Amino acid sequence: MNALTVITIARDEERNIVECLESVRWADQILVVDSGSKDRTVELARRFTPDIYTIEWQGYGHARNFALDHAAGKWILWLDADERVPPGLAKEIREVVTRDEPGYSGYSVARRAYFLGKWIKHCGWYPSRVVRLFRKEQGRFSETRVHERLELQGEVGKLEQDLLHFTDLNLQQYLTKSNKYTTLAAEDMTASGKTFRLWDLLVRPPFLFMKMYVFRLGFLDGIHGLVLSVLSSAYVFSKYAKLWELTSSGSRGSD
Repeated sequence: MNALTVITIARDEERNIVECLESVRWADQILVVDSGSKDRTVELARRFTPDIYTIEWQGYGHARNFALDHAAGKWILWLDADERVPPGLAKEIREVVTRDEPGYSGYSVARRAYFLGKWIKHCGWYPSRVVRLFRKEQGRFSETRVHERLELQGEVGKLEQDLLHFTDLNLQQYLTKSNKYTTLAAEDMTASGKTFRLWDLLVRPPFLFMKMYVFRLGFLDGIHGLVLSVLSSAYVFSKYAKLWELTSSGSRGSD
């Protein structure tokens, strides 16, 4: 039997964790890595699995690799707590795992992302394919604090059904997450030796807005597309401003 393990990492996700894990209840194993939730996340997750680990937070990549190291399945499906696997995709995944075709190491899936309650069909957000199903022995996550990547050896196939992603239900949630992620991204860039350039602040943010709102037809998503494009531009500005702050502080400290 080609067992499937679903892995997810969580912290204070009581609002999402039940629906996420309910959508993959059919998996052979569900494994949750918690990084110190203060709410009922762990309690609720225990309804679905005994395989819950609590670890000290060292970044998204580290947490996902920890989950990978403790997974029992030959196949891995990785999810965020605000994602759901609808029945059609669940059926397709089970069929792929059962067939276990040797030609593919993993499969990409299109994410249908909802921003402030609306499915964003443009802005470069859809189909936005990502590899979420893969053979355990052929994949590993990059050890970055945020925006970790799955590094996979071998060919990648495509799943036809969409994965649902219910991100950012309100602006307060988006801005809180954005502040956290831009800090982590700036720290990753600093650690990798990235240097700040004025170009990063003057050109990158407006270019991203134009790309999302105009070239990728974000205007067709209405006010949601406009808000998302502006906020994404602000995200890039904040990330590089924090890089400037970190590197310039380091320079002053070395004088």
